[in-house]
Amino acid sequence: YLRRFPIDVLKLDRSFVLQEDGRISAFDFIKAFVDMAHALRLSVVAEGVETADVLDFLRAADCDEVQGYLMARPMSLDALEHWLEATAAG
Repeated sequence: YLRRFPIDVLKLDRSFVLQEDGRISAFDFIKAFVDMAHALRLSVVAEGVETADVLDFLRAADCDEVQGYLMARPMSLDALEHWLEATAAG
């Protein structure tokens, strides 16, 4: 079914990564989702990464990309430009 669409990335919603009580979801489910996407030659971006534990969990599941407050909070274009410069400089 997914092959019918012209997509190359699947986004894993925060609700699949974290449960309502803030606990990390079952590793087997996340790993199966990522493995299925990779079998279809799709990459996976996971939302809702707010802690190093969640980032480590997603890395262990071979997730390709992440987004969330751990990396950066929403910001203006000017702030983004400064953030990118600072990040590139190390």
